[in-house]
Amino acid sequence: MKKILFVCSLVLLVSVFFVGCQKDTGVIKIGVAGPHTGDLASYGIPTVKAAELVVADWNANGGVLGKKIELVVEDDVCDPKVAPDVATKLIGEGVVGIVGHICSGATEAALGIYLDSSIPVISPSATNPPLTKSGAYPNFFRTIAPDDAQAILEVDFVLNTLGKTRIAVLHDKQSYGKGLAEFAKSFIEQSSNGEVVLFEGIQADAVDYSAVINKVENAGADAIIYGGYHPEASKLVSQIKEKGINIAFISDDGVKDDTFIEVAGSAAEGVYASGPNDTTQDPIAVKARENHVAKYSEEPGAFFYNAYAATQALLTAIANAESTDYEAITSALTSNYVDTTLGSISFDENGDAIGVGFSMFQVQNGVYVEIK
Repeated sequence: MKKILFVCSLVLLVSVFFVGCQKDTGVIKIGVAGPHTGDLASYGIPTVKAAELVVADWNANGGVLGKKIELVVEDDVCDPKVAPDVATKLIGEGVVGIVGHICSGATEAALGIYLDSSIPVISPSATNPPLTKSGAYPNFFRTIAPDDAQAILEVDFVLNTLGKTRIAVLHDKQSYGKGLAEFAKSFIEQSSNGEVVLFEGIQADAVDYSAVINKVENAGADAIIYGGYHPEASKLVSQIKEKGINIAFISDDGVKDDTFIEVAGSAAEGVYASGPNDTTQDPIAVKARENHVAKYSEEPGAFFYNAYAATQALLTAIANAESTDYEAITSALTSNYVDTTLGSISFDENGDAIGVGFSMFQVQNGVYVEIK
């Protein structure tokens, strides 16, 4: 009996040792989550490329905490129904932090799962204000300003720069678009020189938007503020142009994407959109762009610089914390500034980035140009 117990104990010890060795893979894993296929892939793929470039640079200089960094990339297609499964899979892979998700709805759907596993998340693009301001997700950070800041910029631009007073506010009924539109509506109603003549949700993925365009025309609107993504925006502006309606179209960072211009074609000309401040002349951003062009033979896409900064911030926090412990990383994120493609940034107690903001852009001769 003693011999049997000894053998069993030895087997158990060996098993424990083996499992322990399996967990210590000698690498630090970072998850990258977002849409990598489908209509919104142009938002997610630039984040993967940004993370790849940052990690390659860090690994060339010894990695972090003496270990190489490994990316685990998962596709959520910007779908809140898919995002929880992606989060569960990434946690199962042993990631210590997440760069992503991209869309606000998908981000919110996954955040609670990450929180339960004490995983910090830094999004380059999820702008819905409650993600930080509700206090529900202390594990969430972002390298982009929230939608209330974006909406007030758009409203001020429409009313005070363009001089438009009768505004139709449209949205795609989704978390990001509807939230931004509601902020815009509220700011217009608080103004002394603007009126919301139509507030309407459209069906995402629909083919024909003539009904809502007719409502805009009948309401006597002289400008449209649209909250949503580029697939619907491209159809809206194309159909507006086909009907011969001359109206200012103002949208958001979900539309400030080259794919919108490619799909909408000539109808995109003159469209306004808010987007992250142009930091492309920052020395770190210049180098990041050069590395991107050298590796991928193309210009960076949407949210590339925000994603680059998010990856820099996460890895720097791990290095400063000298640990992959959740509390140590989140403390480092809020107590240190880091030089990034967005300039020198840190995060406030809510997880919002300090030192970032939005600007207005317009499509001019087929490219987005910042309006100074």
